[in-house]
Amino acid sequence: MTEKPDIAALLDIMARLRDPTDGCPWDRAQDFASIAPYTIEEAYEVAGAIADEDWPALKDELGDLLFQVVFHTRMAEERGLFDFADVVGAITGKMLRRHPHVFAKYIEGHAEIETAAAQTIAWEEHKAAERAARSGGLLDDVPDALPALLRAIKLQKRAARVGFDWESADKVLDKIVEESREIVEAQHAGAAREKTAEEIGDLLFAVANLARHLGVDPETTLRATNEKFVRRFRFIEQTLAAKGRTPDDASLDEMEAIWQAAKTAEK
Repeated sequence: MTEKPDIAALLDIMARLRDPTDGCPWDRAQDFASIAPYTIEEAYEVAGAIADEDWPALKDELGDLLFQVVFHTRMAEERGLFDFADVVGAITGKMLRRHPHVFAKYIEGHAEIETAAAQTIAWEEHKAAERAARSGGLLDDVPDALPALLRAIKLQKRAARVGFDWESADKVLDKIVEESREIVEAQHAGAAREKTAEEIGDLLFAVANLARHLGVDPETTLRATNEKFVRRFRFIEQTLAAKGRTPDDASLDEMEAIWQAAKTAEK
């Protein structure tokens, strides 16, 4: 039976790829900034495999994501910053600190945590304590590089913990109406493109806020809507193709009628 490789084999492959003499020219030329977009892409591909329930693909995508961790770690080791063992040590220590109910339940004075909701609260408390130790502001450690919708939610949740939040979803809906009106007013006033973009940004932030208040993940929801759009537009293409035509030579009214037929077929 062939023995499965362990992480040491992958670390060795990465070291060989980055070897300044015999390594791969492309891998040697990369740095943290150039690899970061690939890391984000691989995380999305993991999420995509999960959404599709494609478990063989998930195995491959998790491997790709792990390779990104190894790649960044190797570059850090080359600079003398840290190595893979340090990365493992950092996450191990964090998990131990944030799960005392699992790993230190017999410590005197320890508060038992019985539910997932209680653990979520405790987790955030641990994170807050870690931020306080770093003397940073409340929003300082919300990464700039996060996808915009995800970062909006994280910023809003963080601010809400100190009471800076709308009282209800109804209040957020009022804000959405207000922001929509400001976009219309900006257009009527002939506002510069930058001003219109700012108002649209405010509207998107408010919509993300509404999703948060209603317990809906806006990123997942928008992904589902994107897929719905693709599915229905393909129906338009297929319907027209059956008649020897394409969307290019169909009217908007005709395509809209087929779109409505696609909606009806999905019900």
